[in-house]
Amino acid sequence: MNERLTPGTVALLLIPPVLWASNAVVGRAVVHLVPPLTLNFLRWAVALLLLLPLGYRVLRPGSDIWRQWPRYALLGLLGVGLYNSLQYLALHTSSPINVTLVMASIPVWMLIVGRVFHGVAIRPGQVVGSVLSLAGVATVLSHGEWTQLWSLHFVPGDLLMVLATFIWAVYSWQLTRVPADAPVRAHWAGFLLGQILYGAAWSGLFAALEWGLTDWHVVWGWQLALTVAFVAIGPAVIAFRCWGAGVQRVGPTLAGFFNNLTPLIAALLSLALLGERPHPHHAVAFLLIIGGIVLSSRRKAA
Repeated sequence: MNERLTPGTVALLLIPPVLWASNAVVGRAVVHLVPPLTLNFLRWAVALLLLLPLGYRVLRPGSDIWRQWPRYALLGLLGVGLYNSLQYLALHTSSPINVTLVMASIPVWMLIVGRVFHGVAIRPGQVVGSVLSLAGVATVLSHGEWTQLWSLHFVPGDLLMVLATFIWAVYSWQLTRVPADAPVRAHWAGFLLGQILYGAAWSGLFAALEWGLTDWHVVWGWQLALTVAFVAIGPAVIAFRCWGAGVQRVGPTLAGFFNNLTPLIAALLSLALLGERPHPHHAVAFLLIIGGIVLSSRRKAA
């Protein structure tokens, strides 16, 4: 695992926050059409069908997917079943901006999980980088007026996202425990398919509980169909592929700093939908977040 940021790696790690910010906006827009856990199941069921033609070889008898099923069942539970379910559930009481704001704490959780569970030392540059990146997020939320931060209100959905971000940090570190020379890693689609196979099963179980314990219903139509297609292709398959590749290249801690771009992108998407133009504080936030990424990626001097 190389912690140097190359242009290709930067491109890989920029794609997920763009798609995940879009996912938050879209997920909020369809809360009246589909229950959150059902939406998550539909998303991953479609993603599973999309990946089958590309990665079906990993489903053959004797594959690591079956021989090491506890590992892939855990990855599916954390990254597919729990994290995304909690995010869609959070969007029923929280805004896309707040949800992506809480996601900005992911680098902090990456550092904590890496130190506590994997014995990875925390470098001073990573701490400074975390502070800078979070300052960039705060700049977006406050519109450049830091005193406005005291007027922010948090709701139950925000607390669900705190749990979700911790789960995502654990999931990302678990990705690094899959050996780079494992046969299942020979093809990205197969590796992702193995996770989604178990994750879709977990999501289906959660959706079944949702239908049995609540009175939510689905409003079928073209809007829901387009939504499911988008969240399955973009935030699911493409974003997870890029995230997994990026984590393998630079590790979960450095990759986590790119998540701090998500609230900035979500804010810009909201501005675009309202027909407004970006403001100077968006440029300041961008520079702070990028500064945090650069500082966190610098290696400790010998």
